Amino acid sequence: MASRTEPSGCSGRGGGGAPGILPLPPLLLLLAAAALVPRGDGQNLVTEDVTVVEGEVATISCRVKNSDDSVIQLLNPNRQTIYFKDFRPLKDSRFQLVNFSNSELRVSLTNVSVSDEGRYFCQLYTDPPQEIYTTMTVLVPPRNLVIDIQKDIATEGEEIELNCTAMASRPATTIRWFKGNKELTGKSEVEQWSDMFTVTSQLLLTVGREDDGVPVICLVDHPAVKDLQTQRYLEVIYKPQVRVLQNYPLQGLTREGEPLELTCTAFGKPQPTEVKWLRVDDEMPQHVVVSGSNLLINNLNKTDNGTYRCEASNAVGKSSADYMLFVYDTTATTESAAHGFTRLPNPAEELNYGDLSDSRAGDEGSIRAVDHAVIGGVVAVVVFAMLCLLIILGRYFARHKGTYFTHEAKGADDAADADTAIINAEGGQNNSEEKKEYFI
Repeated sequence: MASRTEPSGCSGRGGGGAPGILPLPPLLLLLAAAALVPRGDGQNLVTEDVTVVEGEVATISCRVKNSDDSVIQLLNPNRQTIYFKDFRPLKDSRFQLVNFSNSELRVSLTNVSVSDEGRYFCQLYTDPPQEIYTTMTVLVPPRNLVIDIQKDIATEGEEIELNCTAMASRPATTIRWFKGNKELTGKSEVEQWSDMFTVTSQLLLTVGREDDGVPVICLVDHPAVKDLQTQRYLEVIYKPQVRVLQNYPLQGLTREGEPLELTCTAFGKPQPTEVKWLRVDDEMPQHVVVSGSNLLINNLNKTDNGTYRCEASNAVGKSSADYMLFVYDTTATTESAAHGFTRLPNPAEELNYGDLSDSRAGDEGSIRAVDHAVIGGVVAVVVFAMLCLLIILGRYFARHKGTYFTHEAKGADDAADADTAIINAEGGQNNSEEKKEYFI
C-alpha cells in the first residue's frame, strides 16, 4: 500500500508493472475520482486563491482540517510536483518551503511572472485521495504613463487635445482626468497585445486665461499600483485686461477748475506692448497731458466733457476701457449730482475680461428728461382711461334709450275726406294695436 503515497506528478517514480505497486489503470481511476470531488466541500483540504503583483512574492498554502498524517503535495498548473511533503522534486529554485507539518504545506514563490499564473493543486493522499486547487492571478502595473499635449502654448478660447497612455498593464487600467481639483471626462480606447493591455484616454479641453499655469493630471486606477499619476501644466496666452483708475480726485465730483488724474492698468499674456489714450468721437484737448499709461488734466472745464478710452494690445489681441467725464460747476455738491457718479468696477465686474469701463457722468438735464418722461406717461394713462370710460357710457345709454308708441288709426287712409278720417280714427282707436319702435 506504499504506492498510494507516491506523488502522482513525479517523473520516473511510478511504473505500471513494478512489483508491489497497484496496476496503472486503478491508480488513474483513483486520481480521476479525486479530481471530481467538489472543491473544499466535505473535504479536509483547505486553500485560498492568490493575487500577486508581478515581481513580488506569492505564498500558496495547503491545509488539512483534521489531520490523519496523510501525505500532502503541491502541483503546478502543468501538474508537475512542486513539493511532496517537504521534498522539492521541481528544479525551480524560486519555490521555497515556508512551513511543513502534518496539517499544512506552505510554499513561497519569489519573483512571480505572468507565466506563473494558473491553477495550483493541493493533493491529500487519503482513501480515496482528495484534491483542491487554488488560482494564482498575476497583476502587471502600467510600465509607462505619458501625457501628450497637442499644443504646448494655447490661446484663450481654443480647444486643445490631450492624450494619456498607460502601456503594458494587466488587467487594463482605468484612466481619470483632473484639471486642478476638478475631475474631467475623457474617452478611452483599449488595445490588447498578448496578455497585456494598453489604454489611451483622450481629453478635449477649451482653455481660458484662468487655466494658465493650472496642472492637468492623468491618474491611473489599477489594482497593482496606487497613486500612479503624471501631469502637465497648461500655458495659455490671452489678450490684455484693461482697467481705468481715478487717482485724483479720490472721491467726490470732478468740478470745473480742478485737476483730474487717470491711470490705465493692463495685464495680459504676453504683457501688453502698447498702451495709449484717446478721446471717443472727438479730438484730445490740447491741454491734456498723456504720459505712458497716465492721463492728466490740470484745469478741468466744460469742454473736457466726453469719453476717454485706454487701449492696450499684445500678440493675441486688443482690449480697451472707457472713462466718461462730466465736469460739474464749482458749486455742485455730491448729493445734487450723485445720480451721475459711477464708481470703479467691483470684483464681480472684474471677472469680465472684456472691455471694462470706469466712468463719471452727471449731466444734470438727465433727471429732468426722466421727470418729463414720467409725467408724460401718467398723462397718457389718464387720457386713455377717460376715453375708455366715455365709450362704455355711450354704449350703455344707447342700449337703454327707451321706447315710444304711435297710434295710427286703422282705416283712416281709406276715408273720402278729413272728417270721415277723424271719425274712423276715433272709432277704431280702441281696436288699434300699439306699435312699438326700438332704437338701439
